[in-house]
Amino acid sequence: MVLLQDKISNFYSAVKERRTYLSISNDPILPNEELEELINLSVLHAPSAFNSQGDRVVLLLGEHHTKLWDITIDTLGKKLPADRFAITKERLNGFKNGYGTVLFFEDTDVLKDTQEKFPTYKDRVPSWFQQNSAILQYIIWTGLEQAGYGVSIQHYNPLIDEEVRKQWNISTNWNLIAQMPFGKPIAPPKKKEYQSLDHRVKVFK
Repeated sequence: MVLLQDKISNFYSAVKERRTYLSISNDPILPNEELEELINLSVLHAPSAFNSQGDRVVLLLGEHHTKLWDITIDTLGKKLPADRFAITKERLNGFKNGYGTVLFFEDTDVLKDTQEKFPTYKDRVPSWFQQNSAILQYIIWTGLEQAGYGVSIQHYNPLIDEEVRKQWNISTNWNLIAQMPFGKPIAPPKKKEYQSLDHRVKVFK
């Protein structure tokens, strides 16, 4: 294999090291100010379709992080049978034990405005906004793990949307996309199986 240049080798090391960590603790790693800087840099420099910049992020730390997972536990406890909820609650408490959570939203006003500005692509814009969010999620996920955190991405929306809006006075035009709990990893990620690239990549040269 051709060795990557030093300039990009660190980037691809970060790509390889990004994994899903479900066992985390609330032991601090970065000062909160540096966490905010990581989030701000990620949001500022993440690409978006037509430079629409419709991504919105809420960083929950301390009691706010704990409250989010209390809301999620309470909400799912009302909707799932007791036998199923026991396993779910254990998983949710694992996220609650972490240090913080990043909430990802898309601004639907920006989405609609983008559709109006580019009517030819109106039907494609919602899909592109989802891709915008995915890119931002990946940047923050990888950045947090490079800082030493264990991270995962979760999707308990739309079940928790209403309570989240009430609790943190979130605008109704912010649509919740995902939740990213993070904390100090206390167990390694599961072993990952890789499919052959022969079936996934085609090169013509």
